[in-house]
Amino acid sequence: MKNYQRFILTLTIGFAALLAEFLFKNPTIAYMIVAITGGLIAIQMLIDMIATLRSGKYGVDILAITAIVATLAVGQYWASLVVLIMLTGGDSLEDYASRQASKELQELLSHSPQLAHVIKGAEIIDCKAETVQIGELVLVKPGELVPVDGVIKEGRTTLDESSLTGESLPVEKGIGDEVMSGSLNGDQAFRFKVTKVAADSQYQLLVKLVKESAQKPANFVRLADRYAVPFTIIAYVIGGLAWFFSKDPVRFAEVLVVASPCPLILAAPIALVAGMSRSSRNGIVVKNGTTIEKLATAKSFSFDKTGTITEGALYIDQLSYTSSYTEKTFLQLVASAEQESGHVIARSIVREAKEKGVALLPVKDLEEVTGQGVVCFIEGNEVKVGKSTFVGKKDVHRLTNEVAVFVAVNGVMIGHVTMKDQVRQEAKETMQMLKAGGVESIHLLTGDKQEVADSIADQVGIDVVHADCLPQDKIAYIQEIPAPLRPTVMVGDGVNDAPALSVADIGIAMGAHGSTAASESADIVILKDDLAKVAQARDIAKRTMVVAKQSVLIGIIICCVLMVIASFGIIPTLLGAALQEVIDTVAILSALRARNDTK
Repeated sequence: MKNYQRFILTLTIGFAALLAEFLFKNPTIAYMIVAITGGLIAIQMLIDMIATLRSGKYGVDILAITAIVATLAVGQYWASLVVLIMLTGGDSLEDYASRQASKELQELLSHSPQLAHVIKGAEIIDCKAETVQIGELVLVKPGELVPVDGVIKEGRTTLDESSLTGESLPVEKGIGDEVMSGSLNGDQAFRFKVTKVAADSQYQLLVKLVKESAQKPANFVRLADRYAVPFTIIAYVIGGLAWFFSKDPVRFAEVLVVASPCPLILAAPIALVAGMSRSSRNGIVVKNGTTIEKLATAKSFSFDKTGTITEGALYIDQLSYTSSYTEKTFLQLVASAEQESGHVIARSIVREAKEKGVALLPVKDLEEVTGQGVVCFIEGNEVKVGKSTFVGKKDVHRLTNEVAVFVAVNGVMIGHVTMKDQVRQEAKETMQMLKAGGVESIHLLTGDKQEVADSIADQVGIDVVHADCLPQDKIAYIQEIPAPLRPTVMVGDGVNDAPALSVADIGIAMGAHGSTAASESADIVILKDDLAKVAQARDIAKRTMVVAKQSVLIGIIICCVLMVIASFGIIPTLLGAALQEVIDTVAILSALRARNDTK
């Protein structure tokens, strides 16, 4: 029987007992109604509690069941009824609070993209999103959801990505920009090339994470249950002493009635679900409550470099060209040739050209050669952009440690573009925030050379640097982190980071542009391309655990005070039962504070 069904049944019992007592003037029938039906509900709750014990958890509901039995035994059946109403009502309130707290997470499941308009020649064929293949061209109409991940090939639009990134403002997208499945299109149609099948797309990955977060239990709930052992003993001792000294068994019932177990049962899990909900609203998907508990006490963080500490997008460092070109005309030529390519270097060149207000020229007969470059015709001239061997120059020595692309027009080399990765603007502040929040050690794990890694670490304020790392090296370093610096967190975005994310106590993936493997291996996925979200995730975790512990202790303290008062016979059983619900409400409302975006 579900909690709300028990609650409705208990209310029905109460109404029938009221009729028997006050309308038909038959208190015996009223007692029998409450005793029999209330006893059956208590037995069912006892069976549930035994199942809980067998699963390895302590069932603190025994206090409430004892209170029901004790009040019935001394003839206080109205108090017994109130305890039943409060207990079943509290369980129903827990279900409602949990549903409300996880609303943002569950809304994702109801907005999963279902339909795709695939362009095949002159035809537009409607098919299920999961049947779309990589490389196909898809049309997205105004007001529709993007069915799978891809790169825009035709059109401009604005997309609402709030369900994915937590960013409330629409994002402008044009040719060459990436689109994520689950984004809501604005008022302009566009066409995009599919880069990931539905199962690997951003939205389906997010749905998978949401389902995992609902299935995995939180460790702190078990920790809260362990409070129940001393709490139950205290309640029985106080009640037993009150009975012994007063010689009145009613006193025992009065004590147990106010010994509400709900702060233990409800406060911790509701706070954790509320914290996960708050994280989701801020573009941070936390897979389970255990992760929140560990992250709140994490002592060390390890970061990958490329795509995590740095932008991972590449920026133009230098333009070198012949005297027949200016900086603007050379950049215009290169960006125009690269405008339809999905390669990260091409996207970076086109982005910078647009930021500098350079108009792109129309291209004809464009062909992209995988791993080499692109060739096309611009204003009647053949333009090649890519590796030196691809554009026709056989003997070009490595210019720098940076990425370089070469340009040729009609078979003649005219220049090259060197590019480099840039440190994220928010990286230094993120490290400062983590240290201010109690993190004792921060590490940089990268496959880059030592001098490059040291330079990046100095810029952002990282303590320890491990360079020239292979994936197995990252795993080894994380495993060697000593116990005083644990729990330890690994933050990364690439496929090569996935093993390290799994080995760390908490793995955090930069999922906005990161790999599916990294996101699946991680305990937390940052959906917005913002490293500061790592520090925010830690702050949310710390706040959530503070609220959880506060809510549990507030409830316990109130209960203990009321038990002592009740032991002197000051609180009648009926009033005690009403006070129990007050305690429950205070604990639940306190736990829901974890959902608020406050420090």
